[in-house]
Amino acid sequence: MKLKIKRKRLLALYIMLVLTGTVFVSTAYAEGDPMTTVNNLSTFIFGLIRAIGMIILGFGIVQIGLSLKSHDPSQRANGFLTLAGGIIITFTKEILTLIAG
Repeated sequence: MKLKIKRKRLLALYIMLVLTGTVFVSTAYAEGDPMTTVNNLSTFIFGLIRAIGMIILGFGIVQIGLSLKSHDPSQRANGFLTLAGGIIITFTKEILTLIAG
């Protein structure tokens, strides 16, 4: 019985600490120009896309090399398609910049 009371008191204390932490916390405002934050996020996302594109590009090169070794034309075609896709994904930011002007 005493164990249940201790658990209830600990739960009540925990709830009070959580509510105190959420109610009395000051609001954090963004400092500076909001466009800087958006540009930093854009740069980060395009960096991730470029990394994925480079991985696909490398996989396409490996696939083409394996197809040349095994003389498999369908694997060679898939390798060239993967290579082209990797190039497009790698240079997505530059392509969008050219399209948007």
